[in-house]
Amino acid sequence: MEYLAETHAVSHRRACGLIGLRRSSFYYVSRAQDTTALRMRLRELALSRPRFGYRRLHILLRREGWRVNHKRTYRLYCEESLAVRTKKHRKRASQIRIVPDLPTGPNQRWGMDFVADRLETGHRFRALTIVDVFTRECLAIEADFSVPGRRVVQVLERLAATRGMAPVITVDNGSEFFSKEMDRWAYKNSVRLDFIRPGKPVENPFIESFNGRLRDECLNSELFLTLDDARRKLAEWQQDYNKSRPHSSLGGTPPAEFAARWHSTGPEEVKFLNLELVQSAG
Repeated sequence: MEYLAETHAVSHRRACGLIGLRRSSFYYVSRAQDTTALRMRLRELALSRPRFGYRRLHILLRREGWRVNHKRTYRLYCEESLAVRTKKHRKRASQIRIVPDLPTGPNQRWGMDFVADRLETGHRFRALTIVDVFTRECLAIEADFSVPGRRVVQVLERLAATRGMAPVITVDNGSEFFSKEMDRWAYKNSVRLDFIRPGKPVENPFIESFNGRLRDECLNSELFLTLDDARRKLAEWQQDYNKSRPHSSLGGTPPAEFAARWHSTGPEEVKFLNLELVQSAG
């Protein structure tokens, strides 16, 4: 249209009529907001949190004060090619024989399991992980070359001294959990060890989900030079998981914040609190 107007000296009205263009389209000026700063911050967050999807990145943006809805975050997330690459696993049907009662408060049921990794020297180490099923808090990550039953008891004793003890702990059939030390300790403290069926990790889903996040966001992303280096990095990740990382099943709040609000508002208001958090995050 500009070519016609300049070359043949015709008016804009005439040029628009010749090529079938509405004048409103020609004179339209975009009022879209400049998203350069938002794109840069989204890329920075994705770089610092390489295993976070757009939903958790959106929560982090909202925490920082960005007034953006999840649809714009997702659009920019796709345009910047920030999608997390994940392997698709084949689904297998599995059914729990007896569905355990869900806890209604903290310290009612814990989940406990092990994860394994290796140092740069090639030495393998194991890490005992314990989570609170209700608050999703990571209570302990104890790493060492060997974590026998006696060491597991020591970790549980430390937790009992700081926050009390759960009456039920869900575990698998590892030798550390049905050792004499664990059996004696559980009997002495009136703790029931809820053993899952062999080969059925789905019966301990909360700790399995946590271990998956731990491996995806820490173990697979970090290099461990020494055992002390591994302990330090695991402790830092535990603090970040409890106090900063948004948890989807808790309305986008970190586990420590959810636990604090539960204690302050009471069990009757926690459902409404989660609903408000989800709506505000969206």
